[in-house]
Amino acid sequence: MGLPLAYELYSTEPEDGGKWWERLGSAELNGFVDEALTSDFDIRIAWAKLRQLRATAIKSGADKYPTLDGSGSSSNAMTGSDGTESTKGSTSTDSYELGLTLSYEIDVWGKIEAKAKSGQLDFLVSREDVSTAAMTVAAEVVSRWLEIQAQRQKKVILEQQVETNRIYLDLIELRFRNSLATALDVYQQRENVARVNSLIPPIESRERLLLNELALLMGRPAGTVQVQTALYPDLEPIPGLGIPFDLIAKRPDIRAAGLKLQSADWAITAAKADRLPSFNLTGNAALTSAQIANIFSGWMVGLAASIAGPIFDGGLRAAEVERTQAVVDERLVNYKRTVYTAYKEVQDSLIQESWQKKYITARKNQLEAAKKNLNEAGSRYLQSLEEYLPVLNALLSVQSLEINIVDDESNLLLYRVSLYRALGGSWTDSLQSADELPREEGNMTAAEIKTASAE
Repeated sequence: MGLPLAYELYSTEPEDGGKWWERLGSAELNGFVDEALTSDFDIRIAWAKLRQLRATAIKSGADKYPTLDGSGSSSNAMTGSDGTESTKGSTSTDSYELGLTLSYEIDVWGKIEAKAKSGQLDFLVSREDVSTAAMTVAAEVVSRWLEIQAQRQKKVILEQQVETNRIYLDLIELRFRNSLATALDVYQQRENVARVNSLIPPIESRERLLLNELALLMGRPAGTVQVQTALYPDLEPIPGLGIPFDLIAKRPDIRAAGLKLQSADWAITAAKADRLPSFNLTGNAALTSAQIANIFSGWMVGLAASIAGPIFDGGLRAAEVERTQAVVDERLVNYKRTVYTAYKEVQDSLIQESWQKKYITARKNQLEAAKKNLNEAGSRYLQSLEEYLPVLNALLSVQSLEINIVDDESNLLLYRVSLYRALGGSWTDSLQSADELPREEGNMTAAEIKTASAE
């Protein structure tokens, strides 16, 4: 694969493929994710596709077994005479037949087995699609919940800023009445009060939109989800990462790409075998009688063998072999791209989180400096040593930084969510659907899926 042996920001902590969102410490959020994992529309669609592929896999393997068909018939025949030979009248005859037909194709070249293997692998791909959908939905629910908390924190800060700006406005108006401030100072501060007030409606609107998105993820109508206000959870140290090659087992999209590649390999085997003769056995057994009471007294049995093979098909079967070989080439490249993309996503999340921490530290230092600047500018203004413009600029800087830092801290948590999502995990192996059929004998377990996709 050409992957490096370790990540740039390597964590020596042991790997944990469990439900990572539970570490955020919110029982409400845990309930939201659990509900979404069973009610989200994309996940339910993925389960339905899984059942479709399971049935298709069973159909693909059905040709490995003989087929037995039953038949039955009855007929009535009537004969008569017109009296020219001194007889006149008619005779009715009833006939009955019961039969069985057994047919079986001998899989000399492995074509039937190859089709069955390909069908089963396609079914396993669909199960990995369920896991991919579940991981995506879990990350989306957590992200929406964190963004809702961010909007509420920003609203609280903006309301505090409105109150602060009104205090400044009252002070300036008082100074104006005492001829210590200009009308321009009053107008500038009034504009600042209006500016901050104007920022609140978009925050409230965004919160409502996020609540509606969260409701949809949980399979509910818009407006039916309420979220409690909570502080940002503490960010834990970077989780155990393992090594880049661990992604092959932990990422369902990588496992799915590997299974698709194996399915295409089996499709080549089936396509090649289809160019060779096929051998069939057919058996017939029939019970016949002119009277139903004696139907079991007359019987016959037949056994036939046949061979059929292509002589000229205009290149149809050869083209199918070439097509399936091209599919293998395509899926091989796609598999490698999927692995590299997964590695890039982990690396990107690590880099973003690392630099975001430094950025937040720098922003907070800037905020402290801006507050000191505001205090100094305000002091000089009250002493009539400066005009109001430096105070206004300092106030705008402080208030802007306060809002931006909320977004910065929210982004830091969202980068961690992206990291958990990029790392995959094994927690989806235990997912169950109320509509999912019981596991059939011969179907592979989740652990076997990982092993098969890694080979």
